[in-house]
Amino acid sequence: MALVGSVRRIVAALMVLAAMAVIAHAQDLNDYPTSARVEYVFGCLKANGETRQAIEQCSCSIDVLASLLPYQRYVTAETVLSMSQVRGDMGSPFRTSEQAASALNDLRRAQAEAEVRCF
Repeated sequence: MALVGSVRRIVAALMVLAAMAVIAHAQDLNDYPTSARVEYVFGCLKANGETRQAIEQCSCSIDVLASLLPYQRYVTAETVLSMSQVRGDMGSPFRTSEQAASALNDLRRAQAEAEVRCF
């Protein structure tokens, strides 16, 4: 009898640990703030037509992007993309550095995957 009680406690503890791991993993995958997701979807809608189908595709796209690219890396790539358009010496580091190119490549790969999955 005591063995059965111990096994039940161990199983219960393992289930709690597994649930905590699932929650932590879900939070890692959902580290994009709502405002960033909405901003992405609005931009996507402008580029793809403001239809119901485009809403579904653009929502899917940001979900795929978020699953492949951590939010901090997304912010870095978006900053590089924006700043690389600045003319002259101010934008030069964002157009020529290896770190900037790497961040942009990560974003473009994630966007390409989202395009394949969602559009």
